[in-house]
Amino acid sequence: MRLTDNETFPLCLRTMSDLQSDFEAAQANAKLLSKRPDNPTLLKIYALYKQATDGDNTEKKPAFSDFVARAKWDAWAALKGQSADTAMRQYIELIDALRANA
Repeated sequence: MRLTDNETFPLCLRTMSDLQSDFEAAQANAKLLSKRPDNPTLLKIYALYKQATDGDNTEKKPAFSDFVARAKWDAWAALKGQSADTAMRQYIELIDALRANA
């Protein structure tokens, strides 16, 4: 195998451009899952995506009565301080695991 082949490197050792490509592929794969993940998993997917793309949550906290928006906000806020690279890696790993278990 060639050294530039992504399959030869663990996810944690790939370059930023490789990581970005893998993240984009995982986004596409997330839309192709054969079954819908449960709500806690969907919240984790959402939070990791937002942390990877937007960084720490600086949005205004939604009203308590808006359950869905509040759950999404809380899930994203729980990742405060996590780097975008780490969130991307976790997102990729989660989508890969969901695809493998489908």
